[in-house]
Amino acid sequence: MEQCACVERELEKVLHRFVMYGHQSEERLDELLRSVCEIRGQLVAFGVQDGDLSVLSQTMAQCCKNIKETVQMLASRHKDIHGSVSKVGKAIDRNFDAEVSAVVAETVWDSPERQKYLSETIVEHLYRQGMLNVAEDLCQESGVVIDMSMKQPFLELNRILEALRMQDLRPALEWAVTNRQRLLDLNSSLEFKLHRLYFISLLNGGIGNQLEALQYARHFQPFASQHQRGELSPSPSPSQPSLADPGSTGLDIQILMGSLVYLRHGIENSPYRTLLETNQWAEICNIFTRDACALLGLSVESPLSVSFASGCMALPVLMNIKQVIEQRQCNGVWTHKDELPIEIDLGKKCWYHSVFACPILRQQTSESNPPMKLICGHVISRDALNKLTNAGKLKCPYCPMEQNPSDAKQIYF
Repeated sequence: MEQCACVERELEKVLHRFVMYGHQSEERLDELLRSVCEIRGQLVAFGVQDGDLSVLSQTMAQCCKNIKETVQMLASRHKDIHGSVSKVGKAIDRNFDAEVSAVVAETVWDSPERQKYLSETIVEHLYRQGMLNVAEDLCQESGVVIDMSMKQPFLELNRILEALRMQDLRPALEWAVTNRQRLLDLNSSLEFKLHRLYFISLLNGGIGNQLEALQYARHFQPFASQHQRGELSPSPSPSQPSLADPGSTGLDIQILMGSLVYLRHGIENSPYRTLLETNQWAEICNIFTRDACALLGLSVESPLSVSFASGCMALPVLMNIKQVIEQRQCNGVWTHKDELPIEIDLGKKCWYHSVFACPILRQQTSESNPPMKLICGHVISRDALNKLTNAGKLKCPYCPMEQNPSDAKQIYF
């Protein structure tokens, strides 16, 4: 991050000089244009007399001198900007290593099968982003065949998201009603929040929508047990605006119905004015994306974007360890390019499943080498268990308990 900040500072200097150069250029050119226009106007109005030729000659000479000085000044400052731009390039070269092949396996994509997987991953990412035409072109050029059953969910997802961005709730509501039971199984509140947002849009229409809002409130009935308070709360006062806070659990059915009292005077002038905040549309897009992906068995973010973000976090660490290995001449430390020489923490955001590393062999367990639980409660890998077994007996490496290796049980994370 320090390297990025250094480059960013140089870039800000260049942008600042560009802006200042533009303002100064406009001012000087406007000044010259006004001067030339004044001289022209005088010539047109009064003409040229023989006695005025000397004065006119001096005036024109001074005007030409000003123009020449301005051009020289602008050219000089333009050269200074070129110097600042070159400094940005030098800052990038100084702070970043352009050669990353040492930490990349060159042959990782040589296999046709892996190239096919990569193309499919890119196509899926393009479908997720709504770039359907680009995805179709990539399929044609790469020869990747995507089944229509894979395309259809993304087509529907993007159609509904586009409608939500246009503040049209109908497609999302139809989808939520169709998938109501599956959403309830996920303990999702998407359908209620969609109905709530539609109800709020009716409130935004004023007193003319009062009857329609009352009739639409019937849609809240299936959600009364989940989103209704146990006890009726008193009507909010101007000193209690948090009751209508769209980010809190207080946005229940009672509060929505209580807002109808202020409809005649305008919700924007009531304690419920936060119901009209526009950030709810961005929130509902995120909730829909999350729940729709959960029903499809997909992660919210595409595998390509997650891999790219992980690579951006891991690359600086790998470049640093490569430099240390080269400086200390530690040959053989990094023997396989398909495994990392050190552990890189990508943060909890990138935790998708539990990973167990054997404390004895310090290797990550796998299907062929699963974690085994001893009767004393300690866990080691199967390979470690086999190596520690002696004459049909196993002594736990962490406690003195002796046991039969066959009593160990495989565990699943």
